[in-house]
Amino acid sequence: MNDSKLTNTVLDSDAAELKKMGYEQELNRHMSGFSNFAISFSIICILAGCITAFPQALGAGGGASIGIGWLVGASFTVIVSLSMAQIASSYPTAGGLYHWGSILGGRGFGWCTAWFNLLGIIFVVASVNFGVYDPMFKTLIASLLGINPDSMNYIFQTIFIASITVIQAIMIYRFPKFTTKITDLSGYFIFITAVVLTASLLVYSPIKLDFSRLITFTNFTGAEGSIWPRMEGMFLPFITGLLLSIYTITGFDGSAHTAEETHDAAKTVPKGIINAVVYSAIFGYIMVCTFVLVMPNLAEGVKQGLGFFDALMSSLPTGLRTILGITIFILNFLCGLACLTSCSRMMFAFARDGGLPASPFLRKVHPNLKTPVAAVWVSGALAVAATLYGDAFFVLAAGSAVFLHLSYTMPIAAGLLAEGKTWKHKGPFSLGGFSKILAVLAVIGGAFVQFIGMKPPNEKVFYLMIAMLLVMAIFWFVLGENKRFKGPPAVKE
Repeated sequence: MNDSKLTNTVLDSDAAELKKMGYEQELNRHMSGFSNFAISFSIICILAGCITAFPQALGAGGGASIGIGWLVGASFTVIVSLSMAQIASSYPTAGGLYHWGSILGGRGFGWCTAWFNLLGIIFVVASVNFGVYDPMFKTLIASLLGINPDSMNYIFQTIFIASITVIQAIMIYRFPKFTTKITDLSGYFIFITAVVLTASLLVYSPIKLDFSRLITFTNFTGAEGSIWPRMEGMFLPFITGLLLSIYTITGFDGSAHTAEETHDAAKTVPKGIINAVVYSAIFGYIMVCTFVLVMPNLAEGVKQGLGFFDALMSSLPTGLRTILGITIFILNFLCGLACLTSCSRMMFAFARDGGLPASPFLRKVHPNLKTPVAAVWVSGALAVAATLYGDAFFVLAAGSAVFLHLSYTMPIAAGLLAEGKTWKHKGPFSLGGFSKILAVLAVIGGAFVQFIGMKPPNEKVFYLMIAMLLVMAIFWFVLGENKRFKGPPAVKE
């Protein structure tokens, strides 16, 4: 009885806090603190990004891009997560970054933040589900089913990605509590599988471990198998390799987007954001360093591209390799599930304030299931459409890092200027005297990410950014969006 009363008190407090921000409790608030952590940890999923983006780093600066580069990139994401967590504690809503940007920087600033964040999350869903297909299904599962990977063409790819996205969408809108439980389980299994994989590769390593590899810079740009054109010197190849950690440890705004479904959100959401980033940084670092240490020849590893992982797994006993392969494939599918959940909540929140075309349709919540059905299906459809581009994965990976980190940096920058002036309301989690220092570092790092993510050969992301800015400017200034869009309700302090 006491636990029931306590739960009801917390739920009432959450609903009252949400009402202060102008919203009614529409979504089902059923997520625990661990569930909130698990969704971001599952979106990050080191067993996804650490594998699919590893060739980008190895093909840039070799071992040093892993051993040193991961630490640099992960340190930046920790700083960003701390600054985001502080704002999330003040304004725990499903809109997350969009809502923060509007409150701290104005409705136009928030509108821009929303579009960058939404596109970034769509790209994350697309890149993860593309990764479920290639390399996860093609290299780990296809042979177990007697399918020749060489026979899998573009049509097969499209049908496969569309099929798993449909399954994810059905799970999210039709079985929300089951989806939360299975996401919780994926959090545990990511830890366990990462540890078992790392230990197994070390135990069955075909070579003697040479830790100097982790601090040895080798310029592999322009080499056979590297996706990067030739770059002279050490600086450009090294910073290019930072995309591994920056792409992998992203999507932690998922904890913010599920704030309206989380108990005691002002306290648990900040913890969910920070813990997801820190644990992913630590366990991810150990795992990618292991890849470097057990690889027989780094130059050959660069040539193998995404096939490097299958080559590493070949040193393991057949039974263990099969179990790990199936588990990693399933966890990558669950990573996509968590990503699509986050995307649908962001789309719902933006539509709730009239920020999207067909907003009345996209903001509808199922009366019984309390899930945003239309937002789930539209998010999934857009993610599938993004994978139709031929050179999908690397563009999607770089694009998601660029757009998401831009949407992370914008409210942090607005908060830096507003703190102590228009932003006086702080939640239970506060950085105190470190707030502005960390915000400055996050903004500088965010600008650096934009440069890394859009420089050649990622100029397609740069072109997409220019096109998006032009379209946004036309809608805002020419087509009257600046007059039509009212932004989120005013916060009652």
